[in-house]
Amino acid sequence: MQQLNGPSLVPPSGGPPKQIVVLLHGYGSSGADLISLAPMWRQVLPDALFVAPNAPEPCPGAPGGYQWWGLHDLGRPALAAGALRAAPVLDAYLDALLAEHGLDESRMVLVGFSQGTMIALHAGIRRERALAGILGYSGMIAGPSLDAADVRSKPPVLLVHGDADTVVPLSAYRHAHAELERLEFPLEGHVSPGLGHGVDPAGIELGAKFVSRVLG
Repeated sequence: MQQLNGPSLVPPSGGPPKQIVVLLHGYGSSGADLISLAPMWRQVLPDALFVAPNAPEPCPGAPGGYQWWGLHDLGRPALAAGALRAAPVLDAYLDALLAEHGLDESRMVLVGFSQGTMIALHAGIRRERALAGILGYSGMIAGPSLDAADVRSKPPVLLVHGDADTVVPLSAYRHAHAELERLEFPLEGHVSPGLGHGVDPAGIELGAKFVSRVLG
């Protein structure tokens, strides 16, 4: 199976990692983009290793960019099929990270942006042991709905979205929020007024508080 790799930042404390924050980038981007969140969060997580793997496939038309799966069909069934195909590669990467550092899922948070949120939500809730949390920016559920039979664990989830997002519309946030609420996930949400497809200072601050809290 393909090995993922990308930029990382070791804990500022200088010791071995006690937590791992995995940053999953969006379609056509790379780990180098999302690792930029790490310096803003390191002061509240001095013992955390930050990793931002590049997605497994080069993205056509985006030089130096990657995709978790191709987005030629944006229908929800096709998104679900793409996430299903990409998840084993991400899971193997997460398993290897945890084993390498002698940690378990309770010490790991997934942070996604856009397509990265889709794969984080898809893979994260299907892991047998609950992650410390999942933080999803500007994303959606990759599929028409969440099937209770697919849910193996229920980590805390924070969803953040801009109400002016024209790439992944606010309706996708509402759908994801409703599905996670229906299945009784510990859930928080925030909508940033006037924000398009991106992350604003409010979202970064909320993310820092969420990640530091769930990693305790």
